[in-house]
Amino acid sequence: MRDLTWKKLSSTYVHKGPWATLRQDKCEMPDGRIVEDYFVLEYPNWVNAVAISEDNKVIMVRQYRHAGNIVSLEIPGGVIDGDESPEHAVKRELLEETGYQFDNVELMGSVFANPATANNITYAFLATGGKKVSGQSLDEHEEIIIEEYTIQEVKQLLLDFKIPQALHCTALFQALVRLGELK
Repeated sequence: MRDLTWKKLSSTYVHKGPWATLRQDKCEMPDGRIVEDYFVLEYPNWVNAVAISEDNKVIMVRQYRHAGNIVSLEIPGGVIDGDESPEHAVKRELLEETGYQFDNVELMGSVFANPATANNITYAFLATGGKKVSGQSLDEHEEIIIEEYTIQEVKQLLLDFKIPQALHCTALFQALVRLGELK
């Protein structure tokens, strides 16, 4: 197979922030053509989880998402802190956002949100047997409502496009396949 990889010739940072960084690259394509201005968004890596409680309810969260100007129904998740492992990050995020503790977490896989413009990876987990052990411990700008759904209700929410976060839909479909809920 022909190598399609570009060679990065130089990089300049346009903006560096805690949640997003914008980088401008100069690249050489395999055939020698030069791409002068290729912009890349650098984000931290993320985790999310299809979280199923010990009574077989899917734990979901509802929160406002300013960039989209929507109140979004999602699965729990968040940013991996520093050199934290994805497994530790997902357990921490589940506890912080929902108050549920999950000892059983399985990495289903990882995906890129948009590898054309962003460099971060999202690690998707299936968490089962969750127990409510505490209240929420939210970040300063988080307001999260916890909701519980049956697996059948989640399937209908997906079919009706009621879960707007594409990475979360990907994880939910993967979990449904693993659970034998999609054939």
